[in-house]
Amino acid sequence: MENPDYAAFLKRVIRAYTKRIADGDIEALADLTGVVAEFDHAIGQAVIQLRAQHGYSWADIARPLGITRQAAQQRWGGECK
Repeated sequence: MENPDYAAFLKRVIRAYTKRIADGDIEALADLTGVVAEFDHAIGQAVIQLRAQHGYSWADIARPLGITRQAAQQRWGGECK
């Protein structure tokens, strides 16, 4: 499975999970915030690896995200030390 296909699969799973919660499972709302935290951590780890192992610059990281180099560095710079 290629990365775009995998990302599409993950998006479908998240949408389905969100619908299940919205159908009345209020207790699972906290679990969904845990998923968000896990994704946020995963993004930080990906940035660390892209910079450390592959030498990507902050501008390289920022470009596909549609943000500035400065915004990327402010967001993830502390994690990359």
